[in-house]
Amino acid sequence: MPQVREIALFLEQQAPLQLQESYDNSGLLVGEPGAEVNRVLVALDMTEAVVAEAVATGAQMIVAHHPVIFKPLKRLTGQTAVERTVMAALRGGIALYAIHTNLDNVAHGVNAMMGRKLRLEGLRVLRPVQGHLKRLGVYVPADHVEAVCQAAWLAGAGKMGDYDHCSFRAPGLGTFRPGQDAKPFSGSAGRLERAEESRVEFVVESWKMPAVLATVLRVHPYEEVPHDITTLENAHPTAGSGMIGSLVEPMAWPDFAAHVKAAFEAPVIRHTAPANHPVQTIAFCGGTGSFLLPDAIAAGADIFLSSDFKYHEFFDAEDRITIVDIGHAEAEGGICNWLVDQLVELNDHFPNFAVSLSTGSTNPIYIA
Repeated sequence: MPQVREIALFLEQQAPLQLQESYDNSGLLVGEPGAEVNRVLVALDMTEAVVAEAVATGAQMIVAHHPVIFKPLKRLTGQTAVERTVMAALRGGIALYAIHTNLDNVAHGVNAMMGRKLRLEGLRVLRPVQGHLKRLGVYVPADHVEAVCQAAWLAGAGKMGDYDHCSFRAPGLGTFRPGQDAKPFSGSAGRLERAEESRVEFVVESWKMPAVLATVLRVHPYEEVPHDITTLENAHPTAGSGMIGSLVEPMAWPDFAAHVKAAFEAPVIRHTAPANHPVQTIAFCGGTGSFLLPDAIAAGADIFLSSDFKYHEFFDAEDRITIVDIGHAEAEGGICNWLVDQLVELNDHFPNFAVSLSTGSTNPIYIA
């Protein structure tokens, strides 16, 4: 039977917490990491009703896209829905885990799900994140370069977009003089030594760096491993906000509007003046995406599809793009099915582990 921490680790391998936005609160919100779990309930939101469903179905953990604790809680008195939800989870021994903007910002997450629903091709990130790529440089004796590279690659180094096992190597001459208490790989204490070495460099995602560095230090033959880590300004090729892609064939506006409603089971859509020509390039973002409108315009999209646009924000389209607001829950609801599919994989390691999808709707918005 898995523990809460093992399920959390599995989810964070799918969507690293380092990729959540600064304002977010993803991760384990309530519960003991060492508690055992034999059933997980997946929902879009954490509510009192969802906690009650978890208790009724025998689940010990809820995995939801939206975190229930978004602002600091100063007291737990049951005066708000958030407080009551947290208190109910504590009483029922239910762990609460949120996988929010970190799942928005990975290439296979919320936006990829939306792209599949829209049946788009050539998907790419609309606004790639920066500051999450690092360069690890390490000096390695010539006869150990391959062993160090293989270990670093296995730990996650050297992956760039659709390429892996990437590295740079430059041969050179290293010098060192071991102290009296040193235990050098080669050479003698007190003598200046020279060794044929290579500088090997890898690009490493920030969340993988601890594991990669620990692996390199473990397999490297030197007692003191000369290395350096540099943060790169390069944009990450497959992580960031929003996506953009193309329909296989252009669609007239009425057909596209009907396509969107069917794909997202949206009873209505709000939009600016539709284009007077067939549309093909679609930019989109799960959740609240108005901040990406300039990126969608700059990318030449015909449509920007998202949710939670305010009245005055619709004016920002300025007849250069058509804004389509499909609703927050409608945009992101399908991610729950994806989460269930991912968590089911844990059955390979924990035979008595089960996952279920919440049967109720947490969408607080009704259309009359």
